[in-house]
Amino acid sequence: MKAVMWKELRSFLSSLIAYLVISVFLVMTGLFMWVFKDTSLLEYNYAGLEQLFSIGPLVFTFLIPAITMKSFSEEHQQGTIELLATKPLTDTQIILGKYFANLILVLLAILPTIIYYYSVYQLGSPKGNIDTGAVVGSYIGLIFLAAIFIAIGIWASSTSSNQIISFILAAFLCFVMHWAFSYLSNLSIFFGTWDDLVQKIGINYHYNAMSKGKIETQNLVYFVSVVCGFIWLTHVSLAKRKWA
Repeated sequence: MKAVMWKELRSFLSSLIAYLVISVFLVMTGLFMWVFKDTSLLEYNYAGLEQLFSIGPLVFTFLIPAITMKSFSEEHQQGTIELLATKPLTDTQIILGKYFANLILVLLAILPTIIYYYSVYQLGSPKGNIDTGAVVGSYIGLIFLAAIFIAIGIWASSTSSNQIISFILAAFLCFVMHWAFSYLSNLSIFFGTWDDLVQKIGINYHYNAMSKGKIETQNLVYFVSVVCGFIWLTHVSLAKRKWA
């Protein structure tokens, strides 16, 4: 697994992909936090990082599928998946190696945003007037959200040798998993009876809970379960393609 992970990371770092991912994420979040007047925290009377954690999921909805789409699609397209299969590695080790390589890349994109926290901490009146507990919870939520999006992207990549199809499928599923259930819960068929349950199926409910600093077991179990579910689906998808 480690060999696959380091191979993927070297591939990312030896190309423009890693630097584009980090740059795009930092530029997009930076613009919403500091430049755009409607969302700039400089226009508000309190110190917080709500803008970062509000725009983060939207940026990741497109950014993460863009980096995961080649995980298996490229292997199938170039015919190197057969060569990889001859290595003394199980499908699970291959999947996890690629998964953690993508996760590390996304973590490298998130890491520099600590500068935003330091800046807001210094700008607070008095200095340090920021809800650190909520910020920590939000960071944990953002990392878990990225973990789910990567698992979705890896699975989507395993279903097709066409990277564009993998990207579109992953972006669509990321949107559905994060936002769709919140909208569905407002439909008359669910509202007032099943709306709370429908909301809990989606990521947004658990992400918002963690953004308030609530690191509860049910939220952690949800994130881990969804990640494991899509990794299992990836395993099934690879097994079917091999059999075919």
